[in-house]
Amino acid sequence: MIKNQVQAHFQIALQAAQTAGELPDVGAVGVDILRPKQAEHGDYSTNFAMVLAAAVRKAGGANANPRQIAQTLIDHLPNPEDNQPGLTYLIGGVEIAGPGFINIRLSDEWLQTQVTAIIRQGEQFGSIDRGQGAKWQVEYVSANPTGPIHYGGARNAVLGDSLANVLTAAGYAVQREYYVNDAGTQFTAFAETLYARYLQHFGQEEPLPENGYQGEYMVEYARKIAEAHGDQFLHVARETAVDALKPIGRELVLGELQTELLRLGVQFDNWFSEQSLYKDGVVDLVLEDLDQRGLLTRHDGAVWFRATEFPKNDKDEVVIRSSGAHTYFAGDLAYHYDKFERRKFDHVVNVWAVDHQGHVPRMAAIMQALELDPDRLTILMYDLVRLVRDGEEVKLSKRAGNLITINDVVEEVGADAVRFNLLTRSPESTIEFDLDLAVTQSNDNPVYYVQYSHARICSILARAAQEDFVDLDQLLASDQAMLSQLAHPSELTLIRVMLSLEEQIDMAVDKLSPHNLPHFAMDLARTFNAFYRDCKVVDAGNLELSRARLLLCRAAKVALERVLALIGVSAPETM
Repeated sequence: MIKNQVQAHFQIALQAAQTAGELPDVGAVGVDILRPKQAEHGDYSTNFAMVLAAAVRKAGGANANPRQIAQTLIDHLPNPEDNQPGLTYLIGGVEIAGPGFINIRLSDEWLQTQVTAIIRQGEQFGSIDRGQGAKWQVEYVSANPTGPIHYGGARNAVLGDSLANVLTAAGYAVQREYYVNDAGTQFTAFAETLYARYLQHFGQEEPLPENGYQGEYMVEYARKIAEAHGDQFLHVARETAVDALKPIGRELVLGELQTELLRLGVQFDNWFSEQSLYKDGVVDLVLEDLDQRGLLTRHDGAVWFRATEFPKNDKDEVVIRSSGAHTYFAGDLAYHYDKFERRKFDHVVNVWAVDHQGHVPRMAAIMQALELDPDRLTILMYDLVRLVRDGEEVKLSKRAGNLITINDVVEEVGADAVRFNLLTRSPESTIEFDLDLAVTQSNDNPVYYVQYSHARICSILARAAQEDFVDLDQLLASDQAMLSQLAHPSELTLIRVMLSLEEQIDMAVDKLSPHNLPHFAMDLARTFNAFYRDCKVVDAGNLELSRARLLLCRAAKVALERVLALIGVSAPETM
């Protein structure tokens, strides 16, 4: 990362000052490189001299004035004449501010060279090696396979999918997983509802189960099963029919879920069946181990996990009901054992809706009971989505039958608008999704503004190519001296903003949320449009400058495509 390269300059300066006897050896001192709050203070800032001053005072050194130490560091900063191997010379200027801060400016010459560097990196532009191949899993959506996903679940899907993109860009080996709850009571209720609708399809009177699903989609599922399998389930016992309908209904729902999520640009590496934990004996294995270690107890005819043995848990959890049926909690125990002990993930992120926050303490208890570090599991909570049309909230009720699905919203506003808008706020914030604004073709609509900016860049490059103005591919391999003409403040600002993408990726990993990226995309689009306003790109009277600016446009296209790809939004070439 650029800030790491700046950091290396100051570490070298410290070593040189110590070798010259101008600063004492105070041991290891880290260099924090930060972005100043005000752009006029430079590209970066560091309090390194002030930290060193404290260390010098502690060691009994005579020279502990932060401003003097700052000047000493500046005097020993490396420069190109030093020809140090492996060091990129990118600092153009430094100045001391306040009690000893050092403000740092990147050199114009180095910034200019980054135009072709961005183009060459292409789809990998902005990638960092923070993860160093660590094996991470992001598990998201994981709605019960009992029907379509309501539109609120789109936030889960978009958040998890974009986070997986970001983690991959940061150098982690990421697996995307959907946990299919196909072994619990709700799935049984789904199968019983499906059986009732199946009987009704053939004209038989059959009430829906008390805890059944009221949605009209169940009628459609029954119709499809009747078309595929005829009336064969009318001629077997009820229990046999319900059991037979479970796998049929499961595959029917999962097939539609895959199609529905694919329309939103969401695909999974693995669809993990809860049933497999029972078939493979993982549930029994984990419960037996917990029992041997005294973490299970029995009363009221049920088997309980002693969650109260762990912090922030004020009640024990049932793992086997008095009926002999296992609970979801038993599945969760086995599922996380499978993730960490069998599949060896270094870290797992589970994306959950805020109404599940009461379950977070018990997840920490699960990790501790399995003798795993709780910090290796992150529960990423997201708040609700309010769907608004004509200024009024659109209500929904899954059980009442008026389900508004992801498909409904995607059909109305498009997948790009859904993804972009659902990522503009931090996960813990409520989102008000304005359906009217999402389809507005104006600068008030952020996704339209960003995509239109990309289309504008494509139009500029296409026009230059049609006029045989320049062959950019050939230009990339030619002398780069022309890039030294990129000296206008709007040109250099655009390069600076593009180069900050790696920090945006790093920030998204810090927060385990990519909500900063849509705002970065808008900032990048605004910065490009300001450059295009201030600088004439295609100018037959100044070929060298025009070619340099066309290369800058090409780099901006790469950068904008990259950030849009990270959030799963398309980059259209025409609009």
